[in-house]
Amino acid sequence: MPKENKFPKKISDLGEFGLIEYLTQNLSLKNPETIKGVGDDAAVLNFDKKLSLVSTDLLMEGVHFNLAWHPLKHLGYKAAIVNFSDIYAMNGFAKQLLVGLAVSNRFGLEAIEELYAGIRLACEIYGVDLIGGDTTSSMSGLTLAPTALGSVEKGFEVYRSGAQKGDLIVVSGDLGAAYMGLLILRREHEAFKVNPNHQPDLSPYTYVVERQLKPEARKDIVKLLRDLKVKPTAMIDISDGLSSEILHITKQSDKGAVIYENKIPIAPETVLAAEEFNISEITAALNGGEDYELLFTIKQKDYDKIKGNPNLTVIGHITEEKGAYLITNANEKLKLKAQGWNAL
Repeated sequence: MPKENKFPKKISDLGEFGLIEYLTQNLSLKNPETIKGVGDDAAVLNFDKKLSLVSTDLLMEGVHFNLAWHPLKHLGYKAAIVNFSDIYAMNGFAKQLLVGLAVSNRFGLEAIEELYAGIRLACEIYGVDLIGGDTTSSMSGLTLAPTALGSVEKGFEVYRSGAQKGDLIVVSGDLGAAYMGLLILRREHEAFKVNPNHQPDLSPYTYVVERQLKPEARKDIVKLLRDLKVKPTAMIDISDGLSSEILHITKQSDKGAVIYENKIPIAPETVLAAEEFNISEITAALNGGEDYELLFTIKQKDYDKIKGNPNLTVIGHITEEKGAYLITNANEKLKLKAQGWNAL
């Protein structure tokens, strides 16, 4: 954000349009599809030989985040990322972002400026144009309602419904870290409430805490698959936990699935944190959510193209028989259940 503030420091002195002008000054457009961004009644986009993708993900204070431990800049970054992730989960690329914002009078202009600094940083890193949105007052708390727009070349789009018998199930990155980060932040917050002089040492938990507060979307995986000439048969991002996402794919593809506990990628930091809480790291991976990794299926003939890639792990396969199951390390066959995040 600019160092010299053009406006006074009270949001009420700016009004809605003054706030929008302040937050969106000096924006530059990066994508040729963006004809007109901020400043008119609607943004103008031009997609010729591509399919347009649109996704929105609401984040509400007290439901999706807690400002007792979530810095505003990180929150703005995360709000953008979770929407970009939905576009990448269609095998497309995010190009534009709209941000709806409802804010109470307990937030000053500097706080909202910090929030937008995170949004703008995410847009800069991921090559996305911030093209507008809306602001309004809130009787309580903070609500973010970003909408991501993107595109995918015709014929490259991937749905949840395309998995076929024998397809391999693949995940990017590692799973369960974001959930363990959340548990650590909650624990330290409870300790602080009991003793306000408590100063948490989060340095041993840097990886898992960052995965919770400042996740990344896997644009790189979409590009990697293009480079490898691999088109997934089905794809989804892991926002609600691996179990839930597997069940989404099997339901919409009218198929079943088998995954293997010893194949699921889990970072050492996640394992150590799970041991502290006396829970199984596989529980965090299956049910934790907010990892924003990509889960997808590929044809068996494409296995040689991805094998050995450190970013990708084959964890199972699609079956003709209905039902999704986990084969444990003890060789037990357990039915997967959707136990991940549910905001309702």
